[in-house]
Amino acid sequence: MNKSFILTAALAIACLAPTQAQNKVNIGKSDIQISGRRLTPEALWAMGRISTYTPSADGKQVVYQVGYYSVAENKSHHVLCTINTDGTGQRQLTADAENETDPAWVGKRIAFIRGGEVWTMAADGTDRRQLSHTDGAVEGFKFSPNGERVILIQSIPFHDIIKENPKDLPKATGRLVTDLMYRHWDHYVESIQHPFLAQVSNGTIGKGIDILEGEPYECPMEPFGGIEQLAWSPDSKSIAYTCRKKTGLEYSISTDSDIFLYDVEKKTTRNLCKPEGYKAPKVDATKTLRNQRVNAESNLQNNPGYDQNPQFSPDGEYVAWQSMARDGYEADRNRLCVYHLATGNKRYVTEGFDSDVDGFCWADPKDKDAVFYFTGVWHGTFNIYSINWKGEHKQLTSCIADIGSVQPLGKGKQLIAERHSYMEAPELFIVTPNRKAPEKTEFRQLTFENKHIFDQLDKGSVEQRWVTSTDGKQMLYWVILPPNFDPNKKYPTLLFCEGGPQSPVSQFWSYRWNFMIMASNDYVIIAPNRHGLPGFGSEWCEEISGDWTGQCMADYLTAIDDAAANLPYVDRNRMGAVGASFGGFSVYYLASHHDKRFKCFIAHDGAFNLEAMYTETEENWFSNWEYDDAYWNKDQTANARKTYENSPHRFVDKWDTPILCIHGEKDYRINATQGMSAFNAARMRGIEAQLLIFPDENHWVLKPQNGILWQRTFFNWLDRWLK
Repeated sequence: MNKSFILTAALAIACLAPTQAQNKVNIGKSDIQISGRRLTPEALWAMGRISTYTPSADGKQVVYQVGYYSVAENKSHHVLCTINTDGTGQRQLTADAENETDPAWVGKRIAFIRGGEVWTMAADGTDRRQLSHTDGAVEGFKFSPNGERVILIQSIPFHDIIKENPKDLPKATGRLVTDLMYRHWDHYVESIQHPFLAQVSNGTIGKGIDILEGEPYECPMEPFGGIEQLAWSPDSKSIAYTCRKKTGLEYSISTDSDIFLYDVEKKTTRNLCKPEGYKAPKVDATKTLRNQRVNAESNLQNNPGYDQNPQFSPDGEYVAWQSMARDGYEADRNRLCVYHLATGNKRYVTEGFDSDVDGFCWADPKDKDAVFYFTGVWHGTFNIYSINWKGEHKQLTSCIADIGSVQPLGKGKQLIAERHSYMEAPELFIVTPNRKAPEKTEFRQLTFENKHIFDQLDKGSVEQRWVTSTDGKQMLYWVILPPNFDPNKKYPTLLFCEGGPQSPVSQFWSYRWNFMIMASNDYVIIAPNRHGLPGFGSEWCEEISGDWTGQCMADYLTAIDDAAANLPYVDRNRMGAVGASFGGFSVYYLASHHDKRFKCFIAHDGAFNLEAMYTETEENWFSNWEYDDAYWNKDQTANARKTYENSPHRFVDKWDTPILCIHGEKDYRINATQGMSAFNAARMRGIEAQLLIFPDENHWVLKPQNGILWQRTFFNWLDRWLK
């Protein structure tokens, strides 16, 4: 990749010599020199990646986690840092080769995970103490507000679906599978996480009790759930937790998770999302749940969709959480549900916001105008909103950027949030909302983790453009231009096809699908917010289900045709189409329906044969909702027939353009056989093609050297056909 731009100096990673006990390197902030002032893959992987962050109770300090990556070592190192909220006093607390993660304040001390155990330290990094002793089993934690107890997330063996092998065959590698959900995302399910409740006494965490003892259910939930799926009540007497209490086939076709309330003293549990004794109706596992009884009979009291991420109100009277309405629909609109603990009354306060509540926090209890702050996507950007008990929401920021999760700072007059865009890697900001004049909301950058790299780079620019879709509606697409853009030149141009299929084309920053590095290689990028994406209303978003090859494909072609006709710098003779996941599916489909618009294609982890994918994917609710029916059902809906009849593998006879297929063999969402089949078909048709296969990667590419290989292969292929 990126043959035009070469680093003048090798990536110099600050390292400490590995100790014999640890046998690890300490990877720190890079000292990298960049020639040509263009972003390279090496510079991308040299960037520090800010993740978990949390303010102190008084709002004067923030502790946060940064990940550094060494391409040479093919490793990452995670460190903890603090900074004062006035921007002074930035300090790295981690001083050796061990990873330190998951920082949280416990009084005036900082708790964190090191070597699979819970530790604490003073705010300046001194006086380190190990609290837990679990043989390295801790994967997450949350202290009670009074500091007397702690939730520990630990994995336990699980052999309900994959049976344990006989003891006299210790080297046997076979797995006897008895039901569905035997693997998830990128691993075989032979263990599940449970929350353990432990006492804290005299600086030591005692042995925890499993609050799901004997229950074969995971908490937090696979594949991405973390400690945010559990919450302590302010009085430390209750724990709210997220759980989908299903296994096997029932789990694989349902998204129905609930919020449960666990009484710490009584050791009792009740479901806040369902009435006592509720039993879900029987369903047909080979059909969409859209029109089945489980959704037809849903109401305020027995919500059957995703419910997760509870937070107690500061006074302890309420629990709020993110809630989807329908079972089987993982991309349903995320609403904010509020439950009154004393009465059991439940309300959805964000019904007036026709997009997702992506993250939220409770506002200052004394604030009469706002009960919550939340982030949500609208017209291609994530911004901050406030909302009151009446459901009246107000947009507080108007950034051409994405704002991540927000947390109140001190007394709640300010917020801390992460912000990023196509041309800015994530950094932390202090936000001072101005409700009367949102355009005057103040952003003050707090961290400058990658300033030393961005100071060496020329940035491209980003423009919005609206076009009329073939169904007469207005569609937004982003135009990303190269650094030092010359409007009189003709540039090779890429159509970016989004995944999901219902993931927003917002101002995301990716360490792989990175628009800044594409622009730095002198490509113009056209990124449409096609039908099927959130941020333009529910009707627009939901149109794609059952119509993968209809309006959304027309939208792709509308955007690229508009750009080719009306943007004089777009070279219509040098255009390519690229995408991952549903974007990869889009590329495979467009390869036979593009009427020679494109000179090359790149599909990453894309679905190629929808009949095969129906039974290959692990989360069957996805295919059921999107396709309507199993391919063998004789009473298929019209949408199901159209879906299978328009599967890309049926149109390979029309392929006529070079294609690069990329796939990870540990991708159990869209199996690697999909990418292999597409590549094999192309070569058997005599079409120029390459296959980049990663035996050790999942739906993403996470290892540094694999990431560099991905970028180089990506741009070598594009340059070969478009330059």
